[in-house]
Amino acid sequence: MTGSGYGAYDKNIKTTESPHETDAAVLEHAAQILLAAQTLFKAGKLEQEEDFFMALNYNQRIWTVIQAFAAEENSLPDQLRANLISLSIFVDKQTYKALAENDPKKLDVLININRQIAAGFRSIPPALEKAASEPSVEEKLA
Repeated sequence: MTGSGYGAYDKNIKTTESPHETDAAVLEHAAQILLAAQTLFKAGKLEQEEDFFMALNYNQRIWTVIQAFAAEENSLPDQLRANLISLSIFVDKQTYKALAENDPKKLDVLININRQIAAGFRSIPPALEKAASEPSVEEKLA
C-alpha cells in the first residue's frame, strides 16, 4: 500500500500512541462492545442472539492473545505472567457461563476487568514505558 493514505495513517499511529495506550484502547473497546450488547439484551432490542455471542467472542479473542503472550517467554515478571494467565482463565470461564446461561448480568465482571486493566495500562508513566522498551545497558554492551 505504498503511496496510499493508509500507510501515512499507520505511521502516524505508531509514532503517537504507545503500545500500552493501544492495549488500553483495545480493552476499552471490547468493554464498550460488551456493554452495548448487554444493554440491548436487557432491553430486548438485540437484533439477534448472535450479537450477544459476537460481543463475547470478540472479548474472548482479545483475552486469548493476552493468555498466549503471558504463557510465552517474555520480559514480564513471573508473578505478573501468572496473574495474567489466571485472569484470562477466569475470563474464559465467565464467558462460557454467560453463553451457557444466556445471561447479560454475567458481562458486568468482564466489562469491569477490561476497564480496570485498561486503566492500569493508562497509568504507566511514559518514562517507565520507554525504559521498559529500550535495551538495557548490558544488552547495549553485548
